[in-house]
Amino acid sequence: MVSIKCRSRRTARRAHFQAPSHVRRILMSSALSAELRTKHNVRAMPVRKDDEVRVVRGQYKGKEGKVTACYRLKWVIHVDKVQREKANGANVPVGIHPSNCVITKMKLPNTRKKILERKNRSKGGDKKVTAADKAMQQMD
Repeated sequence: MVSIKCRSRRTARRAHFQAPSHVRRILMSSALSAELRTKHNVRAMPVRKDDEVRVVRGQYKGKEGKVTACYRLKWVIHVDKVQREKANGANVPVGIHPSNCVITKMKLPNTRKKILERKNRSKGGDKKVTAADKAMQQMD
């Protein structure tokens, strides 16, 4: 997990808003729905194109749709059913921050399955056993 480590508010904000694209991908994560959370034991994932999301905050609260674009430069995602009509009658997508959405259906290529396995909280078997842990086990 990439995090911005600085105590100064000024420096932390600077690092956040000047973050490169590969860091923005992680920062643009969305929570998983209750069903997906229980199924995968993962709380949040970076949003990607072709995921299905539900907007839970803001003017478009309650709208559901498929992610058509992840606009990292503007820190927003575009959802296919969240649009606005311009003065000339054309429809344009409205940008929504991923923190205001919940992922309801994920596209799962092999790379994403590996990420889910790695982030899975329930399995505790692949933690490294240190000498201190062994000593504590022997004391019991």
